[in-house]
Amino acid sequence: MPKQAESGGHRAAPVHTDPAEVSLLTALSAVADPVRIQLIRELAGSAEWTRSCGSFDVPVGKAALSHHFTVLRGAGLVEQRDEGPRRVNRLRREEFDARFPGLLALVLGDVAVD
Repeated sequence: MPKQAESGGHRAAPVHTDPAEVSLLTALSAVADPVRIQLIRELAGSAEWTRSCGSFDVPVGKAALSHHFTVLRGAGLVEQRDEGPRRVNRLRREEFDARFPGLLALVLGDVAVD
């Protein structure tokens, strides 16, 4: 069941899904979108909790970006927390890899597909 994070701000804290509870279809759907792939790749190349939602250079508006992060959280790929006015992110690489071994490596281009 998704967990509600604690928040002291004016907006609701993000809801996170445990990767162990994610279906394969949900995981595949989350990584099937080019914008989400870009977000995942940029997070993979960044230190944890250093990237705010607005720091990604993607060709979508704020509402669409929020939707993409919601999908990634729902698939257990991303965890978010609020730090003052910023919402920062981390890729849940270890947790997601434990549930779907090799899938994230394919998305990140870490392995060759024959």
